[in-house]
Amino acid sequence: MSSQPTNTEWTVATEDEGERLDRFLAARLESWSRSKLQSFVRDGLVTVGERTPTKPGTVLAAGERVRAALPEHDPQPDPDTLTRELAILHEDEDVLVVDKPTGLLSHRTEGGQQITLAELADAYCGPLPSPQGERRPGIVHRLDRETSGVMVLGKTQAAMDELMRQFREREVTKTYAVIVAGTPRFQSDWIEASLGRNPRQPDRMDVVTEADGGRTAATFYEVQERLPGGAYVFCKPKTGRTHQIRVHLTSVGLEVVGDKIYRVRGRRPQLPREAPNPRRQMLHALRLELKHPTSGAPLTCEAPLPEDFAHLLTWLRSADAAK
Repeated sequence: MSSQPTNTEWTVATEDEGERLDRFLAARLESWSRSKLQSFVRDGLVTVGERTPTKPGTVLAAGERVRAALPEHDPQPDPDTLTRELAILHEDEDVLVVDKPTGLLSHRTEGGQQITLAELADAYCGPLPSPQGERRPGIVHRLDRETSGVMVLGKTQAAMDELMRQFREREVTKTYAVIVAGTPRFQSDWIEASLGRNPRQPDRMDVVTEADGGRTAATFYEVQERLPGGAYVFCKPKTGRTHQIRVHLTSVGLEVVGDKIYRVRGRRPQLPREAPNPRRQMLHALRLELKHPTSGAPLTCEAPLPEDFAHLLTWLRSADAAK
């Protein structure tokens, strides 16, 4: 497997002013665990401007250049131990549907040392088809590392072809549970804004006109509950662009709680200061509705809210009731 690029660098944006160095890196280098990135900082493999800090908690200033020179690593998964991490929601001869935990990569990227969902599934099922490349066995669609919830994998080539067709033709209904900071203007609405790479920060997505390379994107959201400082919403993306829900919500003044990258510009919305501080973005793939790739029968799978998500939601409900 190829490694993480030897040298990677970024410019600290205004909205990242005051961010800890390790959190800044973790949001951009998903293939590495935060603890491993902290060790890289202590070992002097990361520079900020002209200095080489050794404290992972070093606070960053806007405009600083952060450079990381990461070592090569070719991990070998331990199937006997790691397949226990699979939370299976449905399985038959053609498909495997799992509840992906937060912190687990969907598939291997350019390097890093963390095991991935694709490798766990491959070890559990036996060799899976990999039409999208050797790093993606069974992968039909993906979730970001910090996003939890329902993912479907194909166990046969025919099943993968049909599942990928359904996603491509937008026949799959995806429902995401999200806790946002900010006040939704409407009880429900469509957000229709084309998305593309941010020209100044290519590692991020942004609202970009189609004339400038943006691709059509649409997300429907519906408020489930209005909460102190925010809301509990369901999002149903019609398209499947990278980071679509996070960017679309930010574009209408709503911020996914715990998101380290996409933030509302200017005066940022905030939950109450006493609220539990989530360690990751509060975005959960709650439900997936599609047709079974072989029988054509409806197949609906739902993943329960993870503990950290449910804990914050319960706290906000209690705070609202106490007002």
